[in-house]
Amino acid sequence: MAPSEIIDKMYNNDPFSQWLGIERVEEGPGFCLLRLKVRAEMLNGFSIAHGGITYSLADSALAFASNAHGRKCVSVETSISHVQPVMEGDVLTTHVEEVSLSGRIGIYHVTVKNQHDVDVAIFKGSVYRRSEKW
Repeated sequence: MAPSEIIDKMYNNDPFSQWLGIERVEEGPGFCLLRLKVRAEMLNGFSIAHGGITYSLADSALAFASNAHGRKCVSVETSISHVQPVMEGDVLTTHVEEVSLSGRIGIYHVTVKNQHDVDVAIFKGSVYRRSEKW
């Protein structure tokens, strides 16, 4: 199955990523550029984006990038640093770097940037690469 077919299948069965309004811009084995616009219902009590928004965007990028190699992958460890506030109307994009890929484990860094090319979140994710293929 081609990488775009795998990601199509994942995205079409992912109502949460769809609700976020994630736009798939560029994708392939080990990388994924996603985009979303921050809406009012994504804000917290401080009128900035809830941390779960950047986390979820980065997590989706991790899933798409790692699974695009053709083997089913699941995250086993993730973390995020929120380095700048995200406001309503901001347009966020992901930049995925595949740091390490072995038979069983993949390690990825995902940087989330705003429309001014400013880093707003830095995410690290490790995935377990199951033997099952897409």
